[in-house]
Amino acid sequence: HLTGWLVAEFKVPPIIPQRKLFSFLLVCRYALLQKRLSQLEEAEGGFDQFTRSYKTFGVQRQPDNSLLFKEWAPAAEALFLTGDFNEWNKFSHPYTKKEYGKWELILPPKHDKSPAVDHRTKLKVVVHTAEGDRLYRISPWAKYVTREEKSVIYDWVHWDPPEQYTQIHPRPKKPTSLRIYEAHVGIASPEGKVASYDNFTTNVLPRIKELGYNCIQLMAIMEHAYYASFGYQITSFFAASSRYGTPEELKRLIDVAHSMGIMVLLDVVHSHASKNTEDGLNRFDGSDSCFFHSPPRGEHSLWDSRLFNYSSWEVLRFLLSNLRWWMEEYRFDGFRFDGVTSMLYHHHGIGTGFSGDYSEYFGLQVDEDSLVYLMLANHILHFLYPDCITVAEDVSGMPALCRRVEEGGLGFDYRLAMAIPDKWIQILKEFKDEDWDMGNIVFTLTNRRYGEKCIAYAESHDQALVGDKTLAFWLMDKEMYSNMSSLIPMSPVIDRGIQLHKMIRLLTHGLGGEGYLNFIGNEFGHPEWLDFPREGNNQSYHYARRQFNLVDMDHLRYRQLYAFDRDMNWTEDKYGWLAAPPAFVSAKHEGDKVVVFDRANVLFIFNFHPTQSFQGYRVGVEVPGKYKIKLDSDETLYGGHGRLDHNTEFFTEEQPYNGRSYSMLVNIPPVLTH
Repeated sequence: HLTGWLVAEFKVPPIIPQRKLFSFLLVCRYALLQKRLSQLEEAEGGFDQFTRSYKTFGVQRQPDNSLLFKEWAPAAEALFLTGDFNEWNKFSHPYTKKEYGKWELILPPKHDKSPAVDHRTKLKVVVHTAEGDRLYRISPWAKYVTREEKSVIYDWVHWDPPEQYTQIHPRPKKPTSLRIYEAHVGIASPEGKVASYDNFTTNVLPRIKELGYNCIQLMAIMEHAYYASFGYQITSFFAASSRYGTPEELKRLIDVAHSMGIMVLLDVVHSHASKNTEDGLNRFDGSDSCFFHSPPRGEHSLWDSRLFNYSSWEVLRFLLSNLRWWMEEYRFDGFRFDGVTSMLYHHHGIGTGFSGDYSEYFGLQVDEDSLVYLMLANHILHFLYPDCITVAEDVSGMPALCRRVEEGGLGFDYRLAMAIPDKWIQILKEFKDEDWDMGNIVFTLTNRRYGEKCIAYAESHDQALVGDKTLAFWLMDKEMYSNMSSLIPMSPVIDRGIQLHKMIRLLTHGLGGEGYLNFIGNEFGHPEWLDFPREGNNQSYHYARRQFNLVDMDHLRYRQLYAFDRDMNWTEDKYGWLAAPPAFVSAKHEGDKVVVFDRANVLFIFNFHPTQSFQGYRVGVEVPGKYKIKLDSDETLYGGHGRLDHNTEFFTEEQPYNGRSYSMLVNIPPVLTH
């Protein structure tokens, strides 16, 4: 760990400029990756076969219909297989111990040459420990697990259907402008229940296509025993959640999305795992380590979960094969990596602030094992799947997170701009409209590392969860229950809420990054919050649903917000500002509450003043010529007041203004009419 020692102990002699030292440390990181790749080449013949270990571990049907069972349980004294196939005999089918803590068992086919274990029948691994305990476990490589209605423990169910769904549509090419629809299958219905993969395919995919999103980020797919964990306490890493349906139905969902030209990303959780033992990875072989570091390093104090040992060869096999499994078996198009900040640092970000000083990102506090794992994962994914997209959820601002591994970066394509939604919530909670700080808003939206792509968003699932509120609910609160009808005049609260909801999203879309994200339902101002059934709410599904029926009612203003979100995305699709270089902000006027910027030959003009309109307002532009209105949040179609004439043509003058070579005069209405 020379890199950590240099920063933490050597204290950088003045003759070595810090910038050169940090550059050297990036080179060191790449050297660590190269070392790991060389080890894989030497020991496994390269990463291709190594990452296909899902074809050799767990249960595998052989050409003669015999079944090969293989596990890694280094601390176990003995392993047995039990299940429906042997009437739950705990000792009749022992595994054979192999090298390096591996165990194997071969079950010959039945007399009729069919496999010894039938499709959809239950299995368990029986683990005998050195302490004399007998443990019942689910294979870490299980591809399907289910839970009986009155049970709290999931069962390993052998999944080998006679007819598997065959995906026929090719993966879409990586878009230049990424517009992500973050979605959760289980809540994607107005009904108070767990919705299905088929419901999502039939009823939600067409909406996403209509709205102009070209990528879906699916949450809570990897199996998690506790529904209210939002999918972030994983118990079975290779199993698609059975609460929504079967693996074949998920494959169909992705295939249909591909037919619409929509990419599908998996929200992958490799930062930690559930503490469950009987239906999780924890203490699989009876030890307190196996896949994880021993406590205390192997436990996350805030999440109450286990932390992987990324230096372990078999853990690398498991996690890298897990990524490959989702890409190959289900044909996902990439991943949003959850909890990256927790992975990168030994302190996991707990009680730690990040000022942006480079010493915070290089030193003994950095977990080099997990950092190299992320570099390795990104290198392999992008080598095997050139159009693969990886997104990092990191709040720390790690430099080079989204640079190529050859540059010492971690290799992600995008990072989430997590400060933006926090800023919007802070503004709505703490400031009156007339006190909004235009400069601070612009700074937050543009404050990102040069040359590293960001996904901008006004709100995600984090802001929708119980304990917080969506932007729409912060803006309009209880009036959303009674005053959203377009058949009655807008109240001042609804008027302000609808106008600001659109303006906040367009400003974030245009200025905040190189990609854009929206959480399911928030595009139309979904009321209330998100809360999964649990003891604290009497197992209610009332808040664990998305009321798309509100959009389908012509007389409700949710339809107007939906229409604006749709046209905003399609306008970006036409002009491509997300794929363009960062915007040039020519005005952020505190008194007028006006923000003006241009990007991709599109001029954006915002007037956040609640009551002041401006006639003949001069704005700077770089490209001379004639301008016309292409998207107007004040249009009546979007719940606006129609105060601008879309037939008006605006001509530039040879008068430089606010750092731009030309300028022109425009009229800008205020937020409110009241």
